[in-house]
Amino acid sequence: MDNYAESLSSPSSHASLAGSSPLTSPDRSDDEFDAERLPSPFEDVEALHEQRGTGPGTRPASNVYPSFILVIGGLGYIGSHTVLELLREGYNVAIVDNLSNSYESVLHNVEILAKHHWKSMGSAMPLLHFHRLDYRSHSMAMLLESYSDLVMTIDASGRQVMTHQSRITGVIHFAAFKSVAESINKPLQYYQNNVCGLVSLLGQLDKYGIRNFIFSSSATVYGTKSDAGLPLREEDLLHHPETGVDAQGNTVVLQQPSAPVGLSCPYARTKYFAEAILADLAAADPAWRIVALRYFNPVGCDPSGILGENPRGEATNLYPVLTQVLTGVRPRLDVFGSDWATRDGTAIRDFIHVLDVARGHISALAWSPDGGEGSSGFRAFNLGSGSGTTVLEAVQSLEAAADRSIPLNMAGRRPGDVGVCIASTERARKELGWSPRESVSRCAIDLWNFVKKATLDTVGQAQAQAQVE
Repeated sequence: MDNYAESLSSPSSHASLAGSSPLTSPDRSDDEFDAERLPSPFEDVEALHEQRGTGPGTRPASNVYPSFILVIGGLGYIGSHTVLELLREGYNVAIVDNLSNSYESVLHNVEILAKHHWKSMGSAMPLLHFHRLDYRSHSMAMLLESYSDLVMTIDASGRQVMTHQSRITGVIHFAAFKSVAESINKPLQYYQNNVCGLVSLLGQLDKYGIRNFIFSSSATVYGTKSDAGLPLREEDLLHHPETGVDAQGNTVVLQQPSAPVGLSCPYARTKYFAEAILADLAAADPAWRIVALRYFNPVGCDPSGILGENPRGEATNLYPVLTQVLTGVRPRLDVFGSDWATRDGTAIRDFIHVLDVARGHISALAWSPDGGEGSSGFRAFNLGSGSGTTVLEAVQSLEAAADRSIPLNMAGRRPGDVGVCIASTERARKELGWSPRESVSRCAIDLWNFVKKATLDTVGQAQAQAQVE
């Protein structure tokens, strides 16, 4: 494998939103990891020195090899945008993805955007590796070992021992199955991947001393607590006692509830169980530093229009469904409930730009426990806008971006729906230094830009094919 992604990326542009043919999802054993093709440490060092202008073939005076952030599921919607932001911030990135819900062409687009950014800065982009494999496969252990160096250390008894020192300094885990509806029909697959897979991964990481872990969680862990209509705070779901702030703004040690309230589907339960496992691990071993990021409703895409949301499965979230109505894939949008106690009768949700979500992961990499009473190596943070948008307001934002109307069908409420679900982002602002930057209108503009480019690509490909025939 070369230092950069060219040798493994598809030469085509991003996959189209319509007319694409999803590939068969790989089995756990269907991966393309080959230890013999992994870049050697010296190859990476030489590439870095060439980027910094010290000349080709230059080697460092000491054996200091480059470090990487490992992004599992790094070619999916949120994963790919996070990889791009990591590269823009100067991190070397190693991606693991089995392409079960993504396309290899995404790698090509991420690289294009990252190279453009660094070219404008007068430098070359950081290192980017891609490994096509299922994170639950046996090849994962080989990959982790290939990013490790054997070093001599002194154990507790004073003896010299050889141990692994990994060049992976942090892991961001996106490789969970995420469809609420599918989880109801396929609960075993969801528990196998989202829970059992996580436990196996953590054991592998621990073996190689990789204990800086960012977990992709979800606002669904709050269950029916959103029924109260108040902004959801991280303190609304605790796994262990922890430091927090009470209603008067005082720092206190908060006690965990006896059980989660109203988790409505297997997907939500897998996220809750995963968080509980991570919290237990951090409580048992202070070497771990674990952050769970509870997403609300990520939307939008990179402003370039060549990186966006294009899952292999059926779109179920509001904004992707809206774009399907605009492009004629669906005849109309079904609005579930027009009699909620909101400003226009439709449900309120917290939409956040995917680039803000990506930046939240970078902020989380630098988090560390404060060491105070009740603190631990596990911490949860909401990633939301902190403000609510009704369904009709979301429709209007995309109508304005596309300059066309969206047909609606006002339907009844669905079982389990809630009227209001908004994040409190105060903890993330104070402890991570993170705040959302983008507006809902910006989300709509960027999303429509991506859809237009993908649609034009599809039309152009169809016309070219017709000329050939």
